[in-house]
Amino acid sequence: MRCYVFLALIVVTILAATGVWNPFPTVWDWVDRSQPISEPDVVWQQRVGGTPKSVTIAGDTVIVEQRTRVEARSLATGTQLWERKADWSAVAGGDRDPVVAVGKLLVKGYELLDPTTGAVRRRDGDAVAVWTYRNAVLDVRCAQPTDCTLTAWEPRGTRPLWTAFLPGVHSGLLADNPDLLGSRRLTAPRIDGGVAGPESVPPLLGFPVDGRVHVVDTATGRVLQNVQPGREERLAVIGGRLLRITATSRDGTCYFTVSARDPATAQEVWRRTGLNLRTADYAGCVQREDPQGARNVLIGVGPDGREAVLDGYDGRLLQVGGDGEKLLAVDDRYALVRSADKRSILGRELSVDQTRWTRAAGGKSGAALTPYAAVIAEEKPSGLIAVDPRTGRELAVLRTTANALAVGRNGMIIGEGREIGYVRWGAGTSVPPPPDEGPLPGPDTGRTWQPPSDDGRCGPKRELCD
Repeated sequence: MRCYVFLALIVVTILAATGVWNPFPTVWDWVDRSQPISEPDVVWQQRVGGTPKSVTIAGDTVIVEQRTRVEARSLATGTQLWERKADWSAVAGGDRDPVVAVGKLLVKGYELLDPTTGAVRRRDGDAVAVWTYRNAVLDVRCAQPTDCTLTAWEPRGTRPLWTAFLPGVHSGLLADNPDLLGSRRLTAPRIDGGVAGPESVPPLLGFPVDGRVHVVDTATGRVLQNVQPGREERLAVIGGRLLRITATSRDGTCYFTVSARDPATAQEVWRRTGLNLRTADYAGCVQREDPQGARNVLIGVGPDGREAVLDGYDGRLLQVGGDGEKLLAVDDRYALVRSADKRSILGRELSVDQTRWTRAAGGKSGAALTPYAAVIAEEKPSGLIAVDPRTGRELAVLRTTANALAVGRNGMIIGEGREIGYVRWGAGTSVPPPPDEGPLPGPDTGRTWQPPSDDGRCGPKRELCD
């Protein structure tokens, strides 16, 4: 027996040395494999070079941004496709046309890479800032500090869609996705803030320049407004409207007024008083934060302490919470709410203000909404759950201490430290994974309220097209 083993080792060594067959890397990978980061086990699990700054699903690949490099891995197997040095990266485009923008800090310019091959699709040497969306890439370049040009591109386009003049931007080189005057999302422990991936470009964007706000129409590139906020005002551009939020200190409290204007005509279209959008701190009602919300909706607190979700376009109350209820996540279509007794999470559809589903959850559970799934992070026992946001049907149930990093059409990426893994829908559930239903659903024309179309050209309610 010893002779046979010795002979087999000699044969394997010869085959490996001649390049015919080398089993040693596979054996070492098996020996060095870390413990599974979830139960049930993931489809694949890989250890990346450093702790990820961000992870994004881009078509059939996974883009992992690290401190000084970016790499792409196959969504099916987790094998590395390419790697390159970069100080920042961001994904633009949808499932069929994704690209990866990469660049270096304190250096002008960026490159757009193919996520599968890493090949350069377009290169720019002058841009000081880049914004990446599901259906567009925006960049800005400045010939002088007060002479800047904003340019819009299709994700894989080579010719500009439009250009707009801006009298400057924030000082310095801004890298990817600098803050604009919009809304700030609700956050949750163990769920990455970019778990939903890139979103469609809003119909209007608000650029803060030297204390003023320049409102840009993203369909045409026209600068519609150049507004100076008042001393007690904060401006925000949400849902195709320019919001003026006023906080006045009087009688030992803050009095709030929200006024929405049509940027094209400067006419007021709706107004609400007494609604706290959580823009002010406790020192004299000074507003230092953007209002909470997502996409085209806002979150406010009424005088009775109940949270409400508003349509940014027309100011309608889409959902008013009950006493003691807490909003965990919201987008254009749904809201996730923790019940007053802190024992369950409710899934509500905003267009009908109706509870669609309820599931038991702990008092410290966090949640997030993405186009493909609602993700819930549980504690004691620690786990991640993905459900259909409309029906509550379970897509994946994991016992894990890992974080939810990215959600795609057919599964999600989870990670802990340097380990990342892919979970396909159906893991840990008693039902098969949902079928592939094609591209993201567009606006439902049978409802009175509609989210913006993917191309952003029709306005939040398709008013420019209908």
